[in-house]
Amino acid sequence: MKSKFIIASLLLAGACLTVNAQEKEKYYTEKATDNIFVGVGIGGMSVFNGGMNTPTFNFNISLGKYFTPVWGIRGQVGGLWQSLDAQDNGYSAYCVKAGEVNLDAMLNLINLFAAYDPDRKIDFYLFGGPTMNISRGVNTSIVFDGNNNNQTIYSYERKGVKARFGATVGLGLAYNVTEKWAVNLEGRVGVTPSIFGDASDCRKAEATGRLTIGAAYTFGGKKFVSTAAKVDQNAINDEINKYRSELAQAQADLANTKNALANAKAETKEVVKEVQVAGPRAIFFKIGSAKIDDYGKVNIQLAAKILKANPDKK
Repeated sequence: MKSKFIIASLLLAGACLTVNAQEKEKYYTEKATDNIFVGVGIGGMSVFNGGMNTPTFNFNISLGKYFTPVWGIRGQVGGLWQSLDAQDNGYSAYCVKAGEVNLDAMLNLINLFAAYDPDRKIDFYLFGGPTMNISRGVNTSIVFDGNNNNQTIYSYERKGVKARFGATVGLGLAYNVTEKWAVNLEGRVGVTPSIFGDASDCRKAEATGRLTIGAAYTFGGKKFVSTAAKVDQNAINDEINKYRSELAQAQADLANTKNALANAKAETKEVVKEVQVAGPRAIFFKIGSAKIDDYGKVNIQLAAKILKANPDKK
């Protein structure tokens, strides 16, 4: 029984991971405190042991979290009792189950096969996982009365408290009244080892069925962020800090330069450069003579010297 339960749990976990990988558009929960919900439910349940027994009152309290629009988890505590109808053997009077604890993986089938819509009013979901029942144990004694046509006589004795482990699966239908409140209808079927052993018709295992209606409240409303809009805030901050550091260094360099200019003493240097200018030269002749005097020859030599040194001048 335990090996079957482990295999079923692993298959359910694998299905959830596969489904999550097949989402059309990825969404995630940005903060650990987002998408946490609580729920309550009331209804009835029946034990399937020696046939379907008369339903008894059942209630539950849940605490869970949605990780994406498709899947989430929750823990659920339920009770108060389960019982069997009166049997010829009389063991039904000893049938008391004080409560149960369920751990569910939740799979939203509508968001799985359709695009996530935060305004959608109806959700249809599958859930299931391990369960633990707390109940009274029952010891059975069987005696054959030889003096009375070998009639079988049964006697029963309560024996402490017994924890039984099994698995459950169910379907739920929710109507989202607001972004925070939803009402839901859930049906669950579970299988656990029988607490009655030889005292019951089903010696190895028994099934239970539950039908409850309830309400759930999501703190702050459902908040999912598309991975397409996900930003690496740390990388952005690192880049901003880098530019801030470079700007601060540039401002410091500018301030140092201004201080250096303000404290510098003006220094004036005189530069003397000799420039030769080819200027007009006058050569004079005596009236009635073509002979150049010494003064005229000096002027001609100076003009020739300047023209040779400055061939681009006219």
